[in-house]
Amino acid sequence: MAESIDAQAEARRLSRREFIKRVIASGAVASSASFVMGGMAGCAPRTRAALAGAAERLISIDVNGELRRVDVLPQETLAMTLRYKLGLTGTKLSCDRAECGACTVMIDGVTHYSCSTLTHMVRNRKVVTIEGLRGADGALHPVQQAFVDELAPQCGFCTPGQVVAAVALLQRNPNPTREEARQAMAGNLCRCGAYDSYLNAIMRATGNTGEIHHG
Repeated sequence: MAESIDAQAEARRLSRREFIKRVIASGAVASSASFVMGGMAGCAPRTRAALAGAAERLISIDVNGELRRVDVLPQETLAMTLRYKLGLTGTKLSCDRAECGACTVMIDGVTHYSCSTLTHMVRNRKVVTIEGLRGADGALHPVQQAFVDELAPQCGFCTPGQVVAAVALLQRNPNPTREEARQAMAGNLCRCGAYDSYLNAIMRATGNTGEIHHG
């Protein structure tokens, strides 16, 4: 009986690790139903009406090192373009008002809330999403791997934004203290409250395992 229980526990652990790896690699976790089912259905009626009457314009944007041509409405946000026109669904839409950080991307190496950034503003700039962090050989970015090793996420919805913010942090400060990391990540909210786990993952990515707190 004990062996059976141990086997079940190990199976659950492996299943959770696989779930986390998929979330961290490409943000593969279900979005809220309003966005998944309706695309623009998540917008307020006034916003939908305004966008429906706006003229489209074909522009080129550099996303994850690839120049993409896309029709963009004048008031269209980068989050909408990434998710519903380029299929990069790792960028999550949650608050849609630049408060939670689920939609965080890097633009020229600096984190931005894509839900409040107009797509027309990123022409001639380099956008990096969670999907663009993996190596050319498919290997996870060291930060992504650290998030997997620490089993950092809970539900996983905020994780892509957390990962992108952590990568941006370590690009400008490769060896932050735990407190510096905490302050840098303050713009990314986690409804599950997994903040310590995310900080542990960042410390692991820096090699500063002395600041990993478990328990």
